[in-house]
Amino acid sequence: MNTEQGEASSGSIDGGCTCGRVRYRLTSAPLFVHCCHCRWCQRESGAAFALNAMIESDRVTVLRGEPVCVHTPSNSGKGQDVLRCPDCHVALWSHYAGAGSLISFVRVGTLDAPDRWPPDVHIFAESKQPWLRLSGDAPVMDIYYDRDELWPPESLERWAAMRDRIDAYRRGEQPPAA
Repeated sequence: MNTEQGEASSGSIDGGCTCGRVRYRLTSAPLFVHCCHCRWCQRESGAAFALNAMIESDRVTVLRGEPVCVHTPSNSGKGQDVLRCPDCHVALWSHYAGAGSLISFVRVGTLDAPDRWPPDVHIFAESKQPWLRLSGDAPVMDIYYDRDELWPPESLERWAAMRDRIDAYRRGEQPPAA
């Protein structure tokens, strides 16, 4: 996590959809922020990339409204569940097959202060738009990265605390309680 992010994002932050029906709060800083340049994210977002703050789902609190879950295809073939506002249909966060509903990938652009969480890494840069110039301190990866090499120690500790639950989910079992 970049230094500015660690200092600026230790508290909670609110976000929501465009029409205001759904409001939510992240109760801590994210584990890591991905700027994904894959063609699937480009298509889904309608933009050059998707910026997602990866966080434990029990740290995402819905304050108002109830997002609807829309299952959509993904490059993995396993799909993803996108949580959207039922009125304006803005995508708020997703759950991917790897950890299911235990981990949320919050769309940074739906936060009230999206500038608090710039990307920690650019992934799938091999398919980024050629006109896009990447600058800053975030590493640029052609495909993906090694979590142990890039994540800060506190995020690795939080991930380790989730391991048993994620492993149970992957085996098709009921994850142990947090």
